[in-house]
Amino acid sequence: MLYWLLYEKLYIYFHPFRIFRFLTFRTAFASLTALLIALFIGPFVIQKLKEFQIGQFVREDGPQSHLKKSGTPTMGGVLIGIAILLPTILWSDPANPFVWITVFATVAFGAIGFADDYIKVVQRRSLGLTARQKLVLQCAAALLVALALVTLAQFKMFSTRMSVPFAKGLRPDLLWHGWPTMVPHLGLLIFAPFVIWVVLVLVGSSNAVNLTDGLDGLAIGCTIVAAAALTVLTYVSGHVVFADYLELQRMPLVSELTVFCGSMVGASIGFLWYNAHPAEIFMGDVGSLALGGAIGTVAILIRQELLLPFIGGIFVIEALSVLLQVGSYKLRKKRIFKMAPLHHHFEQLGWCESKVITRFWIGALVFALFALTTLKLR
Repeated sequence: MLYWLLYEKLYIYFHPFRIFRFLTFRTAFASLTALLIALFIGPFVIQKLKEFQIGQFVREDGPQSHLKKSGTPTMGGVLIGIAILLPTILWSDPANPFVWITVFATVAFGAIGFADDYIKVVQRRSLGLTARQKLVLQCAAALLVALALVTLAQFKMFSTRMSVPFAKGLRPDLLWHGWPTMVPHLGLLIFAPFVIWVVLVLVGSSNAVNLTDGLDGLAIGCTIVAAAALTVLTYVSGHVVFADYLELQRMPLVSELTVFCGSMVGASIGFLWYNAHPAEIFMGDVGSLALGGAIGTVAILIRQELLLPFIGGIFVIEALSVLLQVGSYKLRKKRIFKMAPLHHHFEQLGWCESKVITRFWIGALVFALFALTTLKLR
């Protein structure tokens, strides 16, 4: 909004406003704005959550040390959402469709998490929406994102060619662009591979962050690292010099998402101030699903989905630990880990909570740095 008002409308009257055209300037101020919003409204949100008695319900079969956290204000993802979306709207170009697609994905997945948290709080149980309900809603939100991208692809505003790490000459296209005029009777079947891929990435990403959210500051710390890596990737993907040098697909419109990613970094840092051990507030599903949806959407828009296992390495490992644990128990009646997700396994091994968190943060940083190094590797 500030970009539209101060640059698009008032620049001709006051030339110093031309600074608002620079993406780096707006990203930096979006990050700072998000940080300040989170820091300043954090105490208010925590107080209101306490007044409404919106406290965390801790499962009894989990680590016994976590029982003392019962009653800690949850649904702090509302704070994260406000701190991300307001700076994004203020500092980004409102005419950019990719900004609004990402905002929609964040709000949609956050709304699913909000419904899940609300049921937990009202019914006072650790399980909210059923797994099937949550999955159906997530797939529906992801499907809308996929259809929006298919539409933009038809107008040549979005590339559906996927970037493959270590093989930059290989760019498979999951969408056949001839379907509207040549074979209209096939409809969705023609671009089904792309739609299915988007749904898998978004549902997987949102659930991976959700599973990681089990210790004070763990998920939000890993989110800071992942969002910072995505900030770099979105910027270079839209920069004519860097994209050419790194042999990336240049997508000028997508570069505006750098502002969104910067807001995500600032908001996450601000939330970590209150979520650090011992946590004053938990993000809840409204936060974890929204952040996972946002991360997955940005990765899809910059065509770096295959880098997600490295950008969010800890998220992927946590999700895999749950899949392996459940699969092993159903097939062999044996557990691989003492407890899943993985962070609880290390707690059961005797690691204190702060040590698990810090070491997982280090792992997240290593994964993200490796993801960035692949940009120049062929």
